[in-house]
Amino acid sequence: MSGPFVPFRQFVLKVHSRCDLACDHCYVYEHADQSWRGRPKVISDEIVFWAALRIAEHVKEHGLDTVHVVMHGGEPLLAGRDRLGRIAAELRSRLGGLCELDLRIHTNGVLLDERFCEVFAEYGIKVGVSLDGDRAANDRHRRFADGRSSYDLVVRAVEMLRSRPELYAGLLCTIDVANDPVAVYRALAALDPPHIDFLLPHATWDDPPPRPAPTAYADWLITVFEAWTAEGGSPPVRMFESIIRTLGGGSSLTESLGLQPSDLVVIETDGSYEQADSLKTAFDGAPGTGLHVLRHTLDEVARHTGILARQQGLDDLCDECRACPVVDSCGGGLYAHRYRTGSGFANPSVFSADLFKLITHIRRRKRMSAPTHTVPAAAVDALASGRGGRHEVFHLAESQRSLRRALLAAVNTAVNPAANPAANPAANPAANPAANPAANRTVSPAAGDGTAARGAWELIATLDGTHPGVVDAVLAHPYVRVWAAECLRDRGHAGHLANVAAAAAIRAGVAAALDVQVLGGSVHLPTLGVLEVDPGGAEPGSRRTARLEAEGGSFRLPRHGALGVITPGGGGPAWHPVRRLSAGDFSVALEDTDPFRDCHQWPAAARLTGEEAAAWQSAFERAWALIESDHPEYAPGLRAGLTTLMPLTPAPEGREVSSTARHAFGAVAAALPDDPATLALLVIHEFQHVKMGAILDILDLYDEKDTRLFYAPWRDDPRPLEGLLQGTYAHIAVTDFWRARRHSAPDPAQAQFARWRRDTAEAIETLALSGALTPLGARFVESMRHAVTPWLDEPVPAAVLEAAARSARDHRRRWTAATSPPGRP
Repeated sequence: MSGPFVPFRQFVLKVHSRCDLACDHCYVYEHADQSWRGRPKVISDEIVFWAALRIAEHVKEHGLDTVHVVMHGGEPLLAGRDRLGRIAAELRSRLGGLCELDLRIHTNGVLLDERFCEVFAEYGIKVGVSLDGDRAANDRHRRFADGRSSYDLVVRAVEMLRSRPELYAGLLCTIDVANDPVAVYRALAALDPPHIDFLLPHATWDDPPPRPAPTAYADWLITVFEAWTAEGGSPPVRMFESIIRTLGGGSSLTESLGLQPSDLVVIETDGSYEQADSLKTAFDGAPGTGLHVLRHTLDEVARHTGILARQQGLDDLCDECRACPVVDSCGGGLYAHRYRTGSGFANPSVFSADLFKLITHIRRRKRMSAPTHTVPAAAVDALASGRGGRHEVFHLAESQRSLRRALLAAVNTAVNPAANPAANPAANPAANPAANPAANRTVSPAAGDGTAARGAWELIATLDGTHPGVVDAVLAHPYVRVWAAECLRDRGHAGHLANVAAAAAIRAGVAAALDVQVLGGSVHLPTLGVLEVDPGGAEPGSRRTARLEAEGGSFRLPRHGALGVITPGGGGPAWHPVRRLSAGDFSVALEDTDPFRDCHQWPAAARLTGEEAAAWQSAFERAWALIESDHPEYAPGLRAGLTTLMPLTPAPEGREVSSTARHAFGAVAAALPDDPATLALLVIHEFQHVKMGAILDILDLYDEKDTRLFYAPWRDDPRPLEGLLQGTYAHIAVTDFWRARRHSAPDPAQAQFARWRRDTAEAIETLALSGALTPLGARFVESMRHAVTPWLDEPVPAAVLEAAARSARDHRRRWTAATSPPGRP
C-alpha cells in the first residue's frame, strides 16, 4: 500500500484491562478477540514511561501541534487515583513545551468520586462517561455481573461532572433499537453533555446486529435527529454534526464516518501497539500489529499494513461503496463493520443500508432549510441568563455567517433565473464558478431598473477561494443582510450585489471591473464608505449603474474621471469613508453611509459632521470604559459581536432613542445621549436584542402559530410572544445595569433597579405560563428566571420599593384602560 505518511494524533492508552461491569454488548470481553485474557491487569510505570517517550518522539519528528490521549480500559478508574495521576504527570512532563495535549479518560462512571475529580482537575483531564439513556435503556445491557443496575451510580457521576464543567467531556451511548429513541435522547440531553456520541453496536457480516426491520438503526437515529433538530440541535451530537459537515465538504468528527485517513493507535497494558479497538469484533487477533513500545517507534507502527489499510480512503473501498452517492459522507462506515470471512474488509458496512438512509434523510432536510447550527447546552444556558461571553456569542456569529451566505445565494438565484441551483448551495456561495457559468452574467430586465451586476457572483466566489477572510468581513457588515432580505422582496436592489463584490475586491487588493449600482446619486461600498457620483443632481432612490475599476486596493470610476483614484482610507469632497470609534484595543464602525441602514424603528441620521463624529468618539470611549469597569460581564460578548454603531436622528421630545433591526446582527442604533452612562446602558440593552434575534434565528423557543398578545410592563401596547420574549431578555440586562450602578449612583439607580427587577420577573412568569414555549424555550425561560430571582431578595429602601410598586400598578391600570374593548372595564 502506498500514500502520504499519516502521523498519529490520537492515542488510546489502556491503563487497565479489566472492568467492574459485565455489559453484554462490550467489544472487549464479548466479541471475537479475547487477547485481554493474557494481558496485565494494569499498565506498569515502565510502559507508561516508554509510551510517553514514543509519543514525544513522534511529535518532534512530525512537528505536531496537538495530540489527543485517552486513558481507557476495561475500566480505567480501576487503575486507581495515584496511578492515573502518575500517568498524567508523565504525559504532561514529556509533551509539555512540544505540543498541546488534549488528555481525556473514558469511564463507565461507577467509581467516580470527588477525589478522582481532584486528580483530573490537577492534570487537566476531561472525562467522558458511557450511559445508554434512561434507566430502562441503560439497564438493558450495562449491569454488574450479579445483575445489579449501574444507572444510579453513573448518573451520580455525571451530576458530579456537571458541577465541574471544566472536566465534563460528554456522554457515549451504544444504540439498541429496542429502546425508545426519544426517551434515550431526552435522558442524555437532560444531563447537559458538551457532546453526545451515539455508537452503532459493533457487528460484522459474520455476526450481524439485531435487526427487527431492514433499516432499524437508521429509523431509530432519524427519530432522534428530528427531535434534536426540533430542539435547536443542542446538545451537539457528533454523528449528526459529522454527517452535516461531510455533506458540506468538511471533515468528519469521528472515524466511523468520512474518508479521512485514520490517525489513531492503541497502546495496550503490556505495551503492545494495536489498531482500533473496534477490530476486536472481527476475529481473534484482528487488532494486533506484533509491535511493542519497547522495541518499535510510532513511525514503524504507522507503516504497518493494517494501519495503512485504514488510511486509503476511497481507494480502499469495495466497488459498491465507491459507486454510492453518499460515500463522501459515509466513508464506507466503520472499518471493523465491513468484515466478512473470506473477503475480509472488502465489503460495505453491515450497517450500509442504515447509513445510506440516515445520510440521505439529513441531506434532504439540510436542503430544505437553512444550515443546522448547534449551540452547546452550556452556551444556551449562559445566554439565557442574559449574559454570555466571547464563546457563546461566537456561536451566534457563526450561525449568522451561514445565514448571510444563504441569503446571498438566494439573491443570486432570484435575480439570475439561468443560474444552476445545483451549483448554488445555500450554505456556500463560493461554489466552483466553473460549475455555474451562467451565474450572474446579467440581471433580468424584470428584476427592477435593469441594472446589471456583471460577474459579481463569480468574483465573490473566486475571492471566497483566495481571500475568504475578506469575503467574510464584507458579508458580516450588518446591513448586507438587510439589503439581501430587501432584495428578495424588491429585485430593483439586485444591482447592489456588484457593490458587495466590488468592496471585497478592493479590500483584497485584486483587479476587477464591475457595473456597480448608483443609488440616489451615490455608490455605496459596504464596510468602506460612499462615493458621491452626482452630488445634488439625482433624485433620492434613483438607480443607475456606473463602471468601477479596482486595482491594488484603490478604485476609480472611468466615466467620472474628475473624481480621480479613490483610496478607501483617505477622504475627499466626494468620498466619505466609514469612520471607526475606538476605545483601547476595541473598535466598532460608526456607520452613517449605508443606504440600507434606515431599517430601524427610528430614522437614521444623515452623514455626521467631523464635530459630531468627534462627539461620538468621546462618548464611546467613556461609555466603554464604564462597561469594562462596572459591567465587565457584558464586555466579552460585546467584543465578540458588536461591530457597528449607527447614529439615529434625535427624538423631537428629547427622549433617548435606540434600536436594533432583526436582520442587522452586530449593529446597535442610537441617538447620541448626553452622558456616557446612558450610552453604556443603550449599548448593553440593545445588544441583548441583537443576541436574542440571533438565538431565534437558530433555536425554536416558542410556537410561532400562537398569535396572542401579552402585557409587557415597559410598553403601552400589547406585545406578541416574540416581542415579550425580546423585551424581557433585554430588561434582564437593564435590571443588571442599574443593580451595579447603585454603588456609584444610588440615585436614581435604586429606583430603576427596584422597578425593573419587579417588572422583569413578572414578564418571565408571563412567558413561563403562556403555554406556548417549546421544551427548549421552557428551559431558556427557566434560566432567565434563575438569573433574576436572587435579585428580588437584594435590599432596597422601603420607600423605593413602594414607589416601584405604585409605578407598576399605575402602568398596568393605564394599559388595561387603553387596551380594553369599549364598554368593558
